[in-house]
Amino acid sequence: MKLTTVSRNAMCNAFVDLLNSGTIVFETSGDAEVAKCTFASTAFGAASSGVATAETITDDTSATGGTVDHAVLVGAASTEFAELTCSVTGGGGEIQLTSLTIGAGDTVSITSLTMTMPSS
Repeated sequence: MKLTTVSRNAMCNAFVDLLNSGTIVFETSGDAEVAKCTFASTAFGAASSGVATAETITDDTSATGGTVDHAVLVGAASTEFAELTCSVTGGGGEIQLTSLTIGAGDTVSITSLTMTMPSS
């Protein structure tokens, strides 16, 4: 099956709308919170060619700290919608961080985030 651009945009928009006012939670391999950043009330702009770009994401200015293994996308009602792999920059993770080790009280920032609905 190959999706049309109209279908890709609709599917991508439906997914990212679930994240409005939600969070992205960075977790250890044991699922303990390391840091949590907050999506805007409109988390992403409208998809184009199946790709939606996040609006400004609020920093976590006082991280719990630990070693990041993965990240979870959570809606405003605390429903988990997806788990993403994490790696250091260039390591191939769906989210790439400058370091997987976050200190207690550190500030964690997300400079950009896109969601893509592939054509097939």
